[in-house]
Amino acid sequence: MARPERDGSGPARMRALAASMPASFREGFRAGVTIAPPATDHAGPVFVVGMGGSAISAELARGLLEAETALSLAVVRSPDLPHAVGDASRVVLVSYSGNTWETLRAYDAAGRARASRVVVTSGGALADRAEDDGVPILPLPPAIPPRAAVGQLLGGLLGLLDPWFPESNESRVGRVADRVAAQVPGFARARGPAAAIATRIGRRVPIVYAESSFGGLARRWKTQIEENAKRVAFFDEVPELFHNAIVGWDATPRTEAARFALVLLEWAEEATPTQRGFAYFERLLRTRGAAVVRVPLGATDRLEALLAGISLGDHVSLFLAEARHVDPLPVDAITRLKAALGSPAES
Repeated sequence: MARPERDGSGPARMRALAASMPASFREGFRAGVTIAPPATDHAGPVFVVGMGGSAISAELARGLLEAETALSLAVVRSPDLPHAVGDASRVVLVSYSGNTWETLRAYDAAGRARASRVVVTSGGALADRAEDDGVPILPLPPAIPPRAAVGQLLGGLLGLLDPWFPESNESRVGRVADRVAAQVPGFARARGPAAAIATRIGRRVPIVYAESSFGGLARRWKTQIEENAKRVAFFDEVPELFHNAIVGWDATPRTEAARFALVLLEWAEEATPTQRGFAYFERLLRTRGAAVVRVPLGATDRLEALLAGISLGDHVSLFLAEARHVDPLPVDAITRLKAALGSPAES
């Protein structure tokens, strides 16, 4: 396998996009606020529809929304909307390309249900339909990998839903974006924390664990490792894993456990029982011989911990790609799958 140079087009572009994420987050928030609907006493359920990198923003935002607002947010990774979607619902339809067939079908279904719709896209058929129907559009920057639009997506979603927070997040978003941007050079350093985590993972199979409100962050680490480093990865959530996965780990032979690297995303503000559970779980994993990589999410502000965790994880995945000598930019397997399946209308 040919080794891409660190300053080659693919690696350099992905690193530049990772570095720009905090600024994109700020820009996305400002754009979202401009089309945010006025708050109502009864917000109604919010459904965010999307696939792959287009849906991750809702997964990431859910813990923050549940902790700080009365909003109920559901992520729909399917062309079929839940029966609960109705005229009191808000449906955010996210497709980076604007041509994702699952999202297009859900857009039409949301219209038939008379739900309030917002479209998030860089163009395509979804933008055309929204313009024809007078549906608000939150534009995304064109010509980048969808997974690299995470800052714009997350910021945009929080901007759209900002009226339902106790107070506006505008100054908070700016402060958090600045603080995380200041950390990015350290994350990108060859001897920085991201490189150290990647080295600790090594050739092992990574499994990323986080408390449930940061479950979207664990998923983001997993999918970035898969797409950027072209490696299989997994994720799970606390405390759910204490009721099932812990049994499997307890029975895993040391020779088998040594094949895995368990990445623990730990937030200092988590409830004491969760912290104790993490500590117990870590001791168990070490007795089984698994490599344990602790990743403290040090900020006391949940939003800052989330955004810094996204940035750190993105850089970890890029160092893992570099170690394996692969270009993080292309996702040829997805391209081949789409070509093989064709358009659903053709089947």
